[in-house]
Parts: sequence; structure tokens; C-alpha cells
Amino acid sequence: MPILNTALLLMMQADSAAPPSASGSSALVEIFNNIGPVAEAVLVLLAIASFYSWFVILGKISSFGKATSQSRKFIRAFRKATRLQEIAALTADCKSSPLAQVFEDVYETYKRQTGGSGPPRNLVPLERSAQTAASEAVTTLERRMTWLATIASTTVYVGLFGTVVGIIDAFHGLGAAGSATLRAVAPGISEALITTAAGLFVAIPALVAYNQFTARIRIFAAATDDFCRELLNSLEEIPMRGPAAPLRGPEPPTPPERR
Repeated sequence: MPILNTALLLMMQADSAAPPSASGSSALVEIFNNIGPVAEAVLVLLAIASFYSWFVILGKISSFGKATSQSRKFIRAFRKATRLQEIAALTADCKSSPLAQVFEDVYETYKRQTGGSGPPRNLVPLERSAQTAASEAVTTLERRMTWLATIASTTVYVGLFGTVVGIIDAFHGLGAAGSATLRAVAPGISEALITTAAGLFVAIPALVAYNQFTARIRIFAAATDDFCRELLNSLEEIPMRGPAAPLRGPEPPTPPERR
């Protein structure tokens, strides 16, 4: 930015007799004590955005971890089970899994259609239930993701707004002092640099987390679609049997031994 370059040039040409800071910590405290109300408002807004973004990030890490572990547990049990009732009893322990949510909705539709036994009379309602449940499960995983995207894209500009205000204050101090001294421009430049750094500090973690979570959601969506097809195929293979119908067809009979 030309304005920022000009202000930095003025700082380089500052009076060499300006007293140095006693220490880095005391200089930082002095900077925060001298910032203006606009910079304070910008920093408070960025602090709120940072707190909320980390709240969402940590919550998503926890929920995605539960969904992954419970989905692995559920799909292993589903492929080993021989009856629908066995899988239905497991869904209560896998509420965070999108696969369990799909199975629960499809199984309810299957029970309404068949009474809980025998092959389904019509697969179209089951397919619709599976698609709706899969969409709802992915939507649940995407909750609050728009906030991460908004924070990642806007906090940089909020920090830039503080930067512009800091440069304006620096030139105002320069005009009031009447000479290019460090004491005249330092407060405004400090505000500009602090708000810029704060905006980047908030935006970068939110952007990285958003990209990572979006990739995880795509994986969940693909796994859910695959499970929908596998579940519908299993329901279609149910033979005409009693209430305790197996999930898949019976094993082929073993040929008798030759004597």
C-alpha cells in the first residue's frame, strides 16, 4: 500500500533521539494503552470471531471423530448381521453415525410397508427414505460450516479496516506534530500493524479448518451414498419368510456326503 510505505519511510527518517522501549512487554502494553477506540472495537470484534470459530472447530473435530468411529462400528456390525432386528438394536449406540441414521429411517419405512417381515413390496419408498435420510445426515454434518467460511473471508477485511484507520491516525499525528518524528506516527502505525495481524490470526485457522472439514464431509457423503445402495440391495434380497427374516438370503444347502 502506498500510504503504508510512506508511513514506514517516515518512521525510518524519525528523530534518532527518540527514547527506546525499556522492554518488549512494556512496549506492547504501551501500544495497547494508546490505541484508539476504532482499533479497540476492531480487536474486540476479531476476538469474538476467533472465540466462536474455535468453538465451531473444536466441536466439529469432536463430532466428526464420533461419526467416524461409530460409522466404522456400525458398518462392521451391519455386514456381519443376518437379521434386521440385530442392526436396529445397534442404532441407539451409533446416533452420531450418518449410516445409522439412514438405516433407522429406511427400517421404519420398511416396517410400515411389510410389518417387519418378508421382502419389501415396493423399493421406491425405501429409496426415497434413504435419499432423504442421507441428505439430512450430511446437512447435520454441515451445520455451522457457513460461519467458518464467513469468518475466514471477512475477518481479513475487518483487520484491513483497522489498518486504514491506523494509517489515518498516523498521518493525523504527523500533521499535528509538524515534523516527521517517531513519536508522531508510532501510535497510528502500531494500530495498523496490530489489527492486520489480528485479522490474519483469526482468518487463517478458520480457513484451514473449513477446507479440512469440507473434505471430511465429502467423504461422509460418499460413504453414506454407498451404504444406501448396499442397504437397499440387502432389503431386496430378503426372502419370503416369517417375522425373523434374515437380512440376506439363506446360505446354499450343503450337498450330502457320498457313501
